[in-house]
Amino acid sequence: MENKKALKLIDSIQSNLDATGINTDTLIDDIKQLRTYVLELEVPLAVKVLRYAYEHIEANDSFLIPIPEDSPIEDEDIDMDTTEASTLDPVESLKYLIALIGNLENNMNILDLKYYKKALMDY
Repeated sequence: MENKKALKLIDSIQSNLDATGINTDTLIDDIKQLRTYVLELEVPLAVKVLRYAYEHIEANDSFLIPIPEDSPIEDEDIDMDTTEASTLDPVESLKYLIALIGNLENNMNILDLKYYKKALMDY
């Protein structure tokens, strides 16, 4: 991502997560603002994942999706039942998701975003 405002917002979100954890008061607004920057990039997967993420946080007051494991997965064959997920740490998982948005040209990031999309839809 080349947008300096978006990168600064990503850093801010991650810093806030470190400082206060999942504080829905500001976090949801920050994710919505980040989503507007991603809309400009025309990456529908990232836009959807961010929307699903803030809707999930609104509904659950937390981020209950674990970080995907490093095991290789096929692009279209993401199966939540067979894809192992690490132990749940809501702050670390959300920080990882936000970090993925910073580099949408990386194929591994896109695969992990697909995992998050499926996990958020299935939750």
